[in-house]
Amino acid sequence: MKYQVALLAIAIRVFFALATRTFFQPDEYFQSLEVAHHVVFGYGRLTWEWLSPNPIRGAFYPLLNAPVYGVLKLFGLDGTRLLIWAPKVLHGILAAGTDIGVYKFARNLLGKRYANVALFVSLTSFFHGFALSRSLSNSFETSCTALALGYFPWREQDTTDHFGKWRTHQRLSIFYAVLACVVRPTSAIIWVFLFPTLLWRQRLSSVRYDLYIDLLAIVYMCGALVFAIDLNYYSQFVLTPLNFLRTNLSSVSHFYGTSPWHYYLSQAIPILCTTSLPFVIHGASQFAGASGTPEMRLILQLIAWVTSIYSLASHKEWRFLHPVLPIFHLLATKSLVSLYDKGQKAVSTTKDAEPKSEHQNGQLPIRKTHIFLLLLSAPAIVYVTRYHSRAQIDVMYYLRDLPPSERQSIGFLMPCHSTPWQAYLHDPVLGKSNKLWALGCEPPQPGRDIASHQDQTSVFYASPVQYLKTRFPQSVDVSFPPSPFPSSVPGSNPTELQSWKHEWPQNLVIFGSLLEEPGVKDILTSKKYEPVWSAEGSWEDDSRRRGGVQVWRYHH
Repeated sequence: MKYQVALLAIAIRVFFALATRTFFQPDEYFQSLEVAHHVVFGYGRLTWEWLSPNPIRGAFYPLLNAPVYGVLKLFGLDGTRLLIWAPKVLHGILAAGTDIGVYKFARNLLGKRYANVALFVSLTSFFHGFALSRSLSNSFETSCTALALGYFPWREQDTTDHFGKWRTHQRLSIFYAVLACVVRPTSAIIWVFLFPTLLWRQRLSSVRYDLYIDLLAIVYMCGALVFAIDLNYYSQFVLTPLNFLRTNLSSVSHFYGTSPWHYYLSQAIPILCTTSLPFVIHGASQFAGASGTPEMRLILQLIAWVTSIYSLASHKEWRFLHPVLPIFHLLATKSLVSLYDKGQKAVSTTKDAEPKSEHQNGQLPIRKTHIFLLLLSAPAIVYVTRYHSRAQIDVMYYLRDLPPSERQSIGFLMPCHSTPWQAYLHDPVLGKSNKLWALGCEPPQPGRDIASHQDQTSVFYASPVQYLKTRFPQSVDVSFPPSPFPSSVPGSNPTELQSWKHEWPQNLVIFGSLLEEPGVKDILTSKKYEPVWSAEGSWEDDSRRRGGVQVWRYHH
């Protein structure tokens, strides 16, 4: 049965990965695929996190994609669409770890009867369907967290199995927990709560030293591996986890937006749970009730701890709580099975007969109405994976399929990181020159005022017409030479605001809303640019990204 669960989870998550053709977060590309593409092929766009004097990103996670790219390069397949599809398969497989972990988590804590229900809740989850199979570090962190929770020694060790299954599970739990922290250091918030609890519980046990040894050994080995990978990647001594935490605790994080303290309670958790939210709330009440075990109450305390700590940070995003979603699914599982049993008991009392069990009738221990409610997420999953913000992805497919004569240079007059980059385009001629450029959005250097900071994107959108008139030449050079200084660079000084200078490219990629700015369309048409491709947009909260995506090309 375990192998069947794994195969089912892998099949579904790989399907989701291959079916996804929408844009969610820039990190899906620029903190993962683009970095690996740069390592293997020697070109691509690295963001400030990788190029600053004190880089904050560890190379371990993005380099998981490097072997995939390496194999494609070895067999000359990197010019095909396998360049896009193969990493999707990899991340679909990694995503399946979440479903497998939730299955084990429910089985170990609640019992065998709950495992399949937990798997069903996980597989029908809206947010899992939307984000789990993407190449986001949060997604892999979620899989590692779910597996660590699944193997976590929730119950006391069987003293007759000192070096057996119990300790193997303990080691696996520690390994996946440490791996989650390697991928995203903020994952330590979960484990600085759980592992001290485990150590305290075993303070009088003869096996507590085994836990100390396993914990120290695994932390040391994983730490040494991460240090070696980063040393090789950056060619210098660097502690990326420390830099990551230091930067995210600084005012730099405010540059990416701030949210009120209740953001996770009022927005993130409802969006993460969606159709399972009523069952999560009911399950939490059961965990906290008279029938709740100490382990169940510990889980509720963990949720409160993680949510509180993340709420203290000014910059908040839904996906930051993604690793906690498997725990919410456990609460929903408890509720669903309890409600099913209550219904079965009512039927039994009414008919004065013993009802058939779910094993006899081949059904999950979930009421049919509850199955229907959970499956209401399916249309939403289809929309967000196939249609919402799809234009930003489709434009890259269009550009990569152009003949070289129509792809001599490309400029993106869009908010920074609005589309994938060379991990989709894969053009070495453009990649090793300034003939492919996009507006930048580097944060201010440490110690500088964020309120007065102006990145390249904000300067452009403050006055697009003025930008086009002053930073582009009066006429188009039909040889389409490289732009002298098209994009901002990490650590740029305010004086460099005057240094941005472009050449008119053969192709301009824009959002349709830019044409609503008075004078922009007149400038483009006067320079003999014409629209050659467009894709309809979807609802966007950022007005700059509305109106779909268009490609304008210079014509003689």
